[in-house]
Amino acid sequence: MINIENKINKFIGAHVSTQGGVSKAFENAENIGARAFALFTKNQRRWDSKPLEEGEIKKFKEFMEKSGISPEYILPHNSYLHNLGNGDNEKREKSLNAFIDEMERCRQLGLKYLNMHPGSHLNEISQEECIRLIANSINEAHKKVSDIVVVLETTAGQGSNIGSKFEEIAEIINLIEDKDRIGVCIDTCHTLAAGYELKDEEGYEKTMNDFEKIIGFKYLKGVHLNDSKFDTGSKKDRHDSIGKGVLGEEFFIRFMNDKRFDNIPIILETIDETIWKQEIEYLYNLIK
Repeated sequence: MINIENKINKFIGAHVSTQGGVSKAFENAENIGARAFALFTKNQRRWDSKPLEEGEIKKFKEFMEKSGISPEYILPHNSYLHNLGNGDNEKREKSLNAFIDEMERCRQLGLKYLNMHPGSHLNEISQEECIRLIANSINEAHKKVSDIVVVLETTAGQGSNIGSKFEEIAEIINLIEDKDRIGVCIDTCHTLAAGYELKDEEGYEKTMNDFEKIIGFKYLKGVHLNDSKFDTGSKKDRHDSIGKGVLGEEFFIRFMNDKRFDNIPIILETIDETIWKQEIEYLYNLIK
């Protein structure tokens, strides 16, 4: 084990299992030495799930208090089924209702965020129309559920998905009525795949400066810290274990010593959960 006392500003964890109930997330996070984590609040492969039981909600809140992991460092992820930018009104309404249900689950659990992939135009409507529909859906969801901040994740650029360009994220944010309830999660694998260089110092600084100019670090609410199996601009969403992909150790040293990523949840979605504990220790040991 490492002493993280002097590394207090970085909060690293992983997307942990909730098999057996959402409160299991805290035990699974503790087992890997996490100071942050992500979770699904329901089965991500199904549209409908039974409501959270009062006993499980109470247990989740009790474990959250005991764990010392506050809602600021828990980054729930919505179902991959949702598409708030679908041009088909009926299908988009189905996605929106399911998304609102997940926001409500987060609120019931005393959480703060809900992370999402923005949506896809499916080559059926224009990119501009898709962005407008995504923003309208989030605005409607905000009106139905209080408090929860919607966090837009950067995407890899595959298919017709929105969010691989910082400008697309910024356009959505621009259309959100309550700017205090919108944020961004940078996924490092997705960002590299989308064409933003991260592997060398010059590329890293340009990417971060572009993020600041186009979106703004004031909107950054979390990071998915993943290595990538494929190189810059591949448009392939293929995560890898830390140090096993193309990003290289210099990137992770640079990232772990970058104060712009202090005090937010840093979540591993790397491919081998059996080494998450070692990956977390390795990352903390990179801090100078």
